[in-house]
Amino acid sequence: MINFGIIGFGRHAVKRLMPGFALAEDCRVVALSRRDMAKAQESARQYHIPLAFDSADALCRAPEVDAVFVTTPNACHLQDVLSAIRNGKPALCEKPMAVNADQCRQMVEAARKAQILLGVAQVFRFEDSTARLRDQVASGKIGRPIFARSEFSLNAGPAHARAWLYDRALAGGGPMADVGVHCVDALRFILQDEVLRVSARATNDSESGDVEAAAALLLEFSRGALGTVLVSFRADYRTPLEVVGDAGVLRADNGLTVDRPVTWELLRGGVIIESETVSNQLAYARQVDAFAAAVEGKTKFPVPGEEGWQNQEILDAAYRGIQSGKAEDVPVVASS
Repeated sequence: MINFGIIGFGRHAVKRLMPGFALAEDCRVVALSRRDMAKAQESARQYHIPLAFDSADALCRAPEVDAVFVTTPNACHLQDVLSAIRNGKPALCEKPMAVNADQCRQMVEAARKAQILLGVAQVFRFEDSTARLRDQVASGKIGRPIFARSEFSLNAGPAHARAWLYDRALAGGGPMADVGVHCVDALRFILQDEVLRVSARATNDSESGDVEAAAALLLEFSRGALGTVLVSFRADYRTPLEVVGDAGVLRADNGLTVDRPVTWELLRGGVIIESETVSNQLAYARQVDAFAAAVEGKTKFPVPGEEGWQNQEILDAAYRGIQSGKAEDVPVVASS
């Protein structure tokens, strides 16, 4: 049983992580940190967590903690992960891994040097829906992929509980950074391919401050597929996934959701020839159990820090493309 400490116990921890840990088999939460000690102690009482701290470093020093889950605002990830590494604690870092690729590099290099496990919480890699699409593509059910599409929209105005999403210094960007990273990662995962170049356009509005309100990305994959990513903080919630090949189409209307069952479909000639409804409710539990298994040395964690770094290189290139108006090359991150 691996004992986790959650650094930055906020809305995400309450809404997603704690329900996930409740379903996990090989790990549990024994500590949390918040900037305000009184709030930390209140959260600990409410969720029956034994230890409360007011700093990441204090939590990481606790001998009762075997591994940490970093869920602070994006700009804090670097220092929080480095604190875990300094204290010899394996770290699972929320997406996006940082606010730029150089910060990701620092984390990965520090973890490699210390021989400490570092993972990124790209939770949709643990969904049944994305796994099914990946398997179907790999088995050749749609032939050669030509197009791939992932969208993620939500209504998250400035009054959203995570108000820091509208502060570029803390968030690194708007919906491209917050949910676009899920879309990018899902397409990389499903196609089992890497992005060579990216083009992007974004819009702002009167409420978006210094981040984008919506954006469109065009991803050029190494084996020739073209990927599109559409993200927004203004549109109704939707997370469709689709891969179009030269011999068929795979689609899932809300492929990136854990709140309700997802139906994926295989079509040929516009006719549905195969479909299945799956549940993604165990995605968060599978994620932490997989990290716990890696901490115990039973297996490798499937989303190491290098994966988060590669996703950030794509995001950085997209933000460069918005400024330049050109397709920008994506550096390739070497695996460990």
